[in-house]
Amino acid sequence: MQADLLTLAGLGCHPLSVITALTVQDTAGVEDVLPIDAGWIADQARALLEDMPVAAFKLGMLGSVEAVAAIAEVLADYPDTPCVFDPVLASGRGDSLANEEMIEAMIGLLLPLTSVLTPNSLEARRLALVGSDDEDGIEDDPTLAECARRLIVAGCDYVLVTGAHEGTPQVINTLYGSHGAVRSDTWERLPGSYHGSGCTLASAIAANLAVGLDMAEAVRDAQDYTWQTLAAGFRPGMGQFIPDRFFWARDE
Repeated sequence: MQADLLTLAGLGCHPLSVITALTVQDTAGVEDVLPIDAGWIADQARALLEDMPVAAFKLGMLGSVEAVAAIAEVLADYPDTPCVFDPVLASGRGDSLANEEMIEAMIGLLLPLTSVLTPNSLEARRLALVGSDDEDGIEDDPTLAECARRLIVAGCDYVLVTGAHEGTPQVINTLYGSHGAVRSDTWERLPGSYHGSGCTLASAIAANLAVGLDMAEAVRDAQDYTWQTLAAGFRPGMGQFIPDRFFWARDE
């Protein structure tokens, strides 16, 4: 949540938060998660949406199947508002934050309401394999392009697959649409591990869509912003580095 708020504020937006779960976490990892009651989630969202116009939605860790259903019901009432969905399935350390039932609910209820899904390569493969059946001829180890195709077939408009986990010399992020790859961007691989980099990227895309950029531009500019936050990252604790979302405000 802090990553979202700092990113959106850093890009000139006014963020409104709806809490879906409370966590016990630090820069090393997530120790525990307390899902928020689905009715409370819906009430938080409705209160804000009835009070002021909203230019974009950004989804992150959702907490429970009931939360997924409540969020889908809210989003369905705003079909013209872009929705960026960062499917947080695990922490950077690998702590599981979503079980198979939750993933199935995300695919069935949220992907049809998603403008752009932003999984890393590990999340893309896990999402694409849920519900797959070898008897139907679906390969066990699909390419990232095939993963994106399946997720688009499941309902979302675009999929941005990020490649930080692929072990390539440079990080390659590819945006896919209904007709295949829309754009592919290559970035210098930075040393270290970062807490909240995926949240930063998804929120930056949401900010860019909120101010009217088209999808390809929003994704390209968000990647540039995110890379700069990582390059300026700092390590305040004993775990991962933190992206500096206000790098542009610092003296050299």
